[in-house]
Amino acid sequence: MRKSKQKLPKLIAVVGPTASGKTALALELAKKINGEIISADSRQFYRGTEIGSDIPDGTWKNVAGRRTYFVKGIPHFLMAFLPPSKTFTAAQFKEHVIRIARDIAKRGHVPILCGGTGLYIRAVVDNFTLPEVPADADFRARMEKKTTLALYSELAKKDPVYLARIPPNNRRYAIRALEVIRATGKPFSEMQGKGEPLFDVLQIGVKRERSEAFKRIDARVDQMMKRGLLDEAKKLGRRYGWNIPAMSGLGHRQLGQYLRAEISLEEAVRLIKRDTRHYAKRQMTWLRRDVQIRWIKNTTAAKRLAKGFLATGKIGLK
Repeated sequence: MRKSKQKLPKLIAVVGPTASGKTALALELAKKINGEIISADSRQFYRGTEIGSDIPDGTWKNVAGRRTYFVKGIPHFLMAFLPPSKTFTAAQFKEHVIRIARDIAKRGHVPILCGGTGLYIRAVVDNFTLPEVPADADFRARMEKKTTLALYSELAKKDPVYLARIPPNNRRYAIRALEVIRATGKPFSEMQGKGEPLFDVLQIGVKRERSEAFKRIDARVDQMMKRGLLDEAKKLGRRYGWNIPAMSGLGHRQLGQYLRAEISLEEAVRLIKRDTRHYAKRQMTWLRRDVQIRWIKNTTAAKRLAKGFLATGKIGLK
């Protein structure tokens, strides 16, 4: 029997492309509605990547025997909790979020999922069924050596249905799909589906005009460099090598090229900005497909929308 949405725990998802202001909005909402934040940014999962993944400044505290990250008094989960060498799949993410969000709801607080990794958010919001196939480090290393065009060409032959679902130039999704196909012998698209809703969800979308978004991205990269992004990448590379999951993220990947003497530092910074802009465009392509997202223009509108949803369960501002 399908559960009534009124009986499901409520969850708010704050989504949007990188540098759009999601983190600040989620924090403001959490203060107003007694919320706690769960990161849905796959780059923020790894320890030692705090600058490159733009984790907000905070402090660690022990709460009920659990080490919890606090930002301006608000608990944050799934931030800097994994070793940089460990793989964390969308299926694993979904399991963690279900457990954490239900625990937050039991305590009378509101779970707020915040991030821009579209597949991870959809896994929770739409209760995607995802294949439990462990990561194959050797296979991924071989795939990383291929061009994006080669990856997409291979995926087009093996699973054109899934290829049509993902944004252009998303190497990570393509490699994961090929990895699952290799392990199971089945198209990745056939192994995905929607289950019964896990939560009563409100999705709030944050976006900016393209010119403003690009200026924010460039300014953020400059600030990261001043904060020590190069030293962060150097430490990760020296300790773990260059082929770990954490080093595939924006910033660390390009600076790795510089540290291996493949490009200049100036070129590495230029590529970080360019690739981040491209990534933001791909995120918006993915997010625009989801008609459930309510796009807002300011914090006031988001607060009004969230309070109405929590009070009545209704979603407005179409």
